[in-house]
Amino acid sequence: MENVLRTERLLLRPLGPGDLEAVAAYATDPENARLMVFFPHEDAAETAAFLSSAAAEWQKESPAFLEFAILEEGVLIGNIGLYFPEEGCGEFSWLLRRDRWGRGCAPEAARALLDFGRRLGLTRFLAQCDAANAASIRVAEGLGLRLTGRGTRRNRLSPEERPELIYELRL
Repeated sequence: MENVLRTERLLLRPLGPGDLEAVAAYATDPENARLMVFFPHEDAAETAAFLSSAAAEWQKESPAFLEFAILEEGVLIGNIGLYFPEEGCGEFSWLLRRDRWGRGCAPEAARALLDFGRRLGLTRFLAQCDAANAASIRVAEGLGLRLTGRGTRRNRLSPEERPELIYELRL
């Protein structure tokens, strides 16, 4: 399976334990991940467990998900994943460092991952976004995903339910 993707500015490669320091810096930052469900991580130990799990999935014949590190000019600036909730379907996830927000890196990485998913034979793609996450909504819509549902979610920062938007693309 292909495991390195290149775009005009970015390199995407498997995320793993060697990325602990860089990932923990943004994954444990409450402001950076305030609109995410599974973030922020409580501490670097939780990030280490996530990275070990991500590396283990890359070794499986049928992984449940694949997480890529996003590098710009050799610097790890975020991660992007493709989860496989059912046959033929890929669900996106992405998280960037705050200092890289608004520079087009998430859409660029997501387009590369969409092409990767197509090469894997996926015919359906999903993205779920907090309704207040305008940047992630723009990324999903820029990929051609369309709003197909609404729900609620809870993130790790608060027990309150928040509105969630569900986007989908069928090929």
